[in-house]
Amino acid sequence: MIKLELREIPSPLRILAIGCHADDIEIGCGGTILRLIGSLPSVEVCWVVLSAQGDRADEVHASAEAFLQGAERKQVLLGGFRDGFLPYSGGDVKQFFEDLKPVTPDQIFTHYGKDFHQDHRLASELTWNTFRDHFILEYEVPKYDGDFGSPNVFVHLDEALVRRKVENLLTFFQTQRDRRWFTEDLFMSTLRLRGMESNSPDRYAEGFYGRKVVL
Repeated sequence: MIKLELREIPSPLRILAIGCHADDIEIGCGGTILRLIGSLPSVEVCWVVLSAQGDRADEVHASAEAFLQGAERKQVLLGGFRDGFLPYSGGDVKQFFEDLKPVTPDQIFTHYGKDFHQDHRLASELTWNTFRDHFILEYEVPKYDGDFGSPNVFVHLDEALVRRKVENLLTFFQTQRDRRWFTEDLFMSTLRLRGMESNSPDRYAEGFYGRKVVL
């Protein structure tokens, strides 16, 4: 396992986090964002959720507020598109992504490009279409579809960050608590599995897919 340290990180580090649904960012890269905010002198985050209305929109704002504590600047943008129908609103979704260009991020988190959920795949495709010369990491979301792959980039997390991530998920997304997969043991197991695969000294990690990385 080769461990690389990032040098000359810009300050502030500008992060663009993109998720289709209210809890996607938190599940996929919430621990990494917590770690970056806690370890870097200055972080700015643009937190984008494409499909969130009503109670789900309220959950987005409450959760983002908790995950982004300590960020120098934070912006939460909601797309308001219909859950599960993003590919059928393709033109409007594409324009929404075009409107994100002024964010000028240093780091982008988006969905895994081979995710079986149609919304997730489109978001990943449009991220790469819109931001062609950026550092993009694709995160994973566990679900019924059985599309878990083999990540090639890992961010190690200590247990305190992991507990904070999972507690926030269970606290702020009450609309999902009746779903059989939305449980503490699933989130902890995923983080533990990726920690084992990457030999994390603190046992836990989030896994990502990096298509293009320049060393």
